[in-house]
Amino acid sequence: MVSYNVKIDAFEGPLDLLLHLINRLEIDIYDIPVAQITEQYLSYIKTMKELKLDLASEFLVMAATLLAIKSQMLLPKHEEDYNEFDSEISFEEDPRDELVERLIEYRKFKEAAVDLKSMEEERGLMFTKPPSDLSDFAKGKIPEKTELDVTLYDMLAAFQKLLRRKKLQRPLATKIARQEVSIEARMNEIMVELKQLKGKKNFNDLFPYPAKEYIVVTFLAILELIKRKEIDVEQNENFGNIYVHAVTEGVEGVGNY
Repeated sequence: MVSYNVKIDAFEGPLDLLLHLINRLEIDIYDIPVAQITEQYLSYIKTMKELKLDLASEFLVMAATLLAIKSQMLLPKHEEDYNEFDSEISFEEDPRDELVERLIEYRKFKEAAVDLKSMEEERGLMFTKPPSDLSDFAKGKIPEKTELDVTLYDMLAAFQKLLRRKKLQRPLATKIARQEVSIEARMNEIMVELKQLKGKKNFNDLFPYPAKEYIVVTFLAILELIKRKEIDVEQNENFGNIYVHAVTEGVEGVGNY
């Protein structure tokens, strides 16, 4: 039969085990009943051995220390005669003092570790960013308004909103005569409309008819005109309206595609 050892970290050391016993038995740490605590401690050690758990040598050292303290507590105390007028009287030291000091010190560090762990978890919920240059705001200057670059994703988002709006405005019953419109023809119509306007036109106003085929062809015509840099699009704020205008001859468009 092959034996194996199991190691657990229920107690981080002998002092941790002693604190556990003191708390469980509700013992005053400044007045430890050594006989009782030693009996409980040795019981734990015996159980660990029976379960074949790895037992660190420091646990055995503490067991020997407790037995030594217990032996000292059982020894009869020597009462020395002294004169009531003597200025100095010597008292025997309590053999538990050193152990009590170690336990109190260990408890302080253990409580501090819990506080530090809590602070670490709290700090883990915070996110930081690199410092920003706020000098313009400090001087009372208002940053100049810059036009945002309109990307293909912005155009698609605007197209989705347009489809939803057209769907809501669609009449319950209608009869539509089918008419094929090519992308090239629609591109020419858009360019004529923008050049006659001589200004900006709202993206939504380029879709006057609710027919889905007409809307799709118009959108593809706009994308092709942007690609050819014949028209330009701009947006003054995030999620704001998109405006379209014809590019002046000799000036390249700035659409990001």
